[in-house]
Amino acid sequence: MKPKLRFKPADALAHLQKGDPVLGALIDRLGPFALELKLADSLFEAMLRSIVYQQLHGKAAATIHARVLAELQKHGGPFPEALAKSSDVALRGAGLSGNKLLAVRDLAAKCLEGVVPTFSEAHELPDEELVTRLTTVRGIGPWTVHMLLIFYLGRPDVMPTGDFAIRLGFKKLYNKRKDPKPDAIIKHARRWQPYRSVASWYLWRSLDPAAPT
Repeated sequence: MKPKLRFKPADALAHLQKGDPVLGALIDRLGPFALELKLADSLFEAMLRSIVYQQLHGKAAATIHARVLAELQKHGGPFPEALAKSSDVALRGAGLSGNKLLAVRDLAAKCLEGVVPTFSEAHELPDEELVTRLTTVRGIGPWTVHMLLIFYLGRPDVMPTGDFAIRLGFKKLYNKRKDPKPDAIIKHARRWQPYRSVASWYLWRSLDPAAPT
């Protein structure tokens, strides 16, 4: 089933345009909010992909990810139990580095322990608790969890100040001469609450060469 946002984009846009005319003008220029949530059957599956893709791009990441999934399929599919049954040799042969192998092992263990919740459980937990629990997994930092919150769980009020593109988009939109510090963005973004994820999406979109000018 296709995941759905748990808020009304129209309400978010009305709030942002009223509270921040500069961002409002950007929204008018770029058009409707068109975030498409990513598909995954579990947080394990989503986080596994995030770990595999770290520091890799394009075909290389996709190839390794496909090989890892193929290995897991031999043991039942993209589940922590299947990863626990997969050998180090097979996973390294799929293309995982030593550090990523340790990370996915830790991910599987924390899923089985219940530290990493199911999707249904995650929907009932606040953002802060999810960040705290998921960042206990080796190789997973706040930025990765923020991306999961926005693009997989559809959370409306995430402010990923650790994202370079967010800082660059903010700098350009508000004509800052110096690179903005996270605290400055967070302070400004108070007027965006409770829809900072939506504002972030427009900052990302503003850097797209194909975006309307």
